[in-house]
Amino acid sequence: MFFATDLATVTHGIQLAVAPVFLLTAVAGMIGTVAGRLARIIDRARVLENRIDASPSDHPMTADFEELQQLRNRARLVNACIALLTFCAILIGLTIMALFLGETTEMQIFRIATVLFLLGVSCFLLALLCFLTETLIATRVLKFRRGKATLANESHLPPG
Repeated sequence: MFFATDLATVTHGIQLAVAPVFLLTAVAGMIGTVAGRLARIIDRARVLENRIDASPSDHPMTADFEELQQLRNRARLVNACIALLTFCAILIGLTIMALFLGETTEMQIFRIATVLFLLGVSCFLLALLCFLTETLIATRVLKFRRGKATLANESHLPPG
């Protein structure tokens, strides 16, 4: 196996391999955001489970059970999103390695790098779809009640 020894080839290899790192930064930010959403889902589910466990047996707690089911669905989407983002990060990491090796050795692996990169971007796009779906479900179950306290707090806002 031949490894490049001239500075220009190694420098170009590093430049070529560093470009996908920006996608890794976006993936890391998304994982942090989605993990935070998962933590909030888990916390809310624990509150509901405790409330259900503490309720009298003759009280059906239907609304709490329905919300708990919504939380389960959201948690599944968030877990899928995290898995897709993790696969994306792995694929982009492999892309970086392939690009660097392809540039600094005689190995012809640029097609592999292309496939790895496209798979990584596909995982990222699927993760974004999971995230969008989860946020739509989260906002769909909100109850915007306009009670006296809410109206009193909004009385200083202009109409519109």
